Amino acid sequence: MSNNNDKRWYAVYTRPRWEKKVYALFQQQDITAYCPLNKVRKKWSDRYKIVHEPLFKSYVFVQIAETEMTRVRMVGGVVNFVYWNGKPAVIREEEINTIRRFLNEYEHVEAEPLQLMPNQRVRIMSGVLMDKEGVVIHSDKNKVQIILENLGFKLTARLNRNEIRPV
Repeated sequence: MSNNNDKRWYAVYTRPRWEKKVYALFQQQDITAYCPLNKVRKKWSDRYKIVHEPLFKSYVFVQIAETEMTRVRMVGGVVNFVYWNGKPAVIREEEINTIRRFLNEYEHVEAEPLQLMPNQRVRIMSGVLMDKEGVVIHSDKNKVQIILENLGFKLTARLNRNEIRPV
């Protein structure tokens, strides 16, 4: 059994519309999990009702030690961990707490993927060019083309979207 210091938060990808089911299965198996639920006012033909919908479609967060990853993958409805740079993505505790606070204070919250626009300044987060800044030239579903203004030259690098952050 591992202590709480060995445990980190990870994002788990679930089958579509299985977020609450997977969360309940994690609870049954004593796996610490968090499924951020958004309070949404829905209209039926005769009334309005507040329902709880997952904020992030097909995602649930788990706090586990690396040795428990196989156990998590075996839970019904789990597709796999969300990967970043070839490894399961670690979510910082502060980010989980921020999501919790935000959902406690507001209703009808929307989560949208970050859009990268031409001429937007970005910072590269990994790889050989880590911590370098550049300007977006073009952005598509998986790749971003950036001009890097180093050494008095314009260097153009084609990077994966998950390798950059807006400045």
